[in-house]
Amino acid sequence: MKYIIFLLFLGFLMISFNSIDSPSTELELGEKLFFDPLLSRDHSISCASCHQPQFAFADTTSFSLGVDGQLGTRNTPSSMNMLSRPYFFYDGRAASIEEQVLMPIHNPIEMDLPIPTLLDRLNNGPYLQWFQTIYGSPADSSNLSMALAAFVSSLESPGDSPFDQWMQGDTLAMSSAQIRGREIFNEKAKCFDCHFGPDFTGDEFRNIGLFNGSDTLGDVGRFAISQDSSDLGKLKVPGLRNIAITAPYMHNGQFTTLEEVVDYYDDPSQFVHGSINRDTLLQEPLHLTVNEKQDLIQFLEALTDRRFQKQ
Repeated sequence: MKYIIFLLFLGFLMISFNSIDSPSTELELGEKLFFDPLLSRDHSISCASCHQPQFAFADTTSFSLGVDGQLGTRNTPSSMNMLSRPYFFYDGRAASIEEQVLMPIHNPIEMDLPIPTLLDRLNNGPYLQWFQTIYGSPADSSNLSMALAAFVSSLESPGDSPFDQWMQGDTLAMSSAQIRGREIFNEKAKCFDCHFGPDFTGDEFRNIGLFNGSDTLGDVGRFAISQDSSDLGKLKVPGLRNIAITAPYMHNGQFTTLEEVVDYYDDPSQFVHGSINRDTLLQEPLHLTVNEKQDLIQFLEALTDRRFQKQ
């Protein structure tokens, strides 16, 4: 019965988004745009097609599909908790949310719609009035990015996960296993060395050993932007809030469960041979026990916002 109620709640969650007929604020306009397939060349996909609300605005496949069924090159991350990020995308090529939100629109394997063409669409329909009401001018690239960024910036976790409640003094909010998992996260598993701060990301670029230069593991990551050899294979450290519902994991979506992720970090060399430039934190196996792995996963599940919890 509880599971049925949860499914109904998710349905309500999706309906609650994009239910605005006539947006009157920048945030409402951004929400309307985020869910509108008008932003893709063939009107087939929207931002929400890949950033699905019920999965913490992430996708459920290793690589999302763009127009004409084109396959993306990296796993779609959650678009939640972006307000405090200093750069965006796995390689950090965007320096602001305003810059980031336009890139998928004109990316030829994603939405494949030139921004000037999109602006023509917006200014030859009901959006024209909405932009004029909110910004005092027709849609242009500046206010378009501002509207979308306003919505994305609003997708912040409310701080009501079991972990947050526990940190606020509710000693019963986390189980004993989750409390033990937190200690493992901070100490033996070394997770805290990269995943720190309110959103569990240090906003750094790290190479966790998934790059070996092969066809399947050849993503050079940050190096493509910086051209600094020390950045070879490095990717932006993602935040861990709501991580339990954003599978599959890693930039290439190769792991489908948190169990697989923890097993990988325990000894990356068992999964990838000949990795190049792997971080010094991961040079030696962690030697986590079966129970320690289970406790660690329990803690990661405690980072889920209340609205996504199944019970």
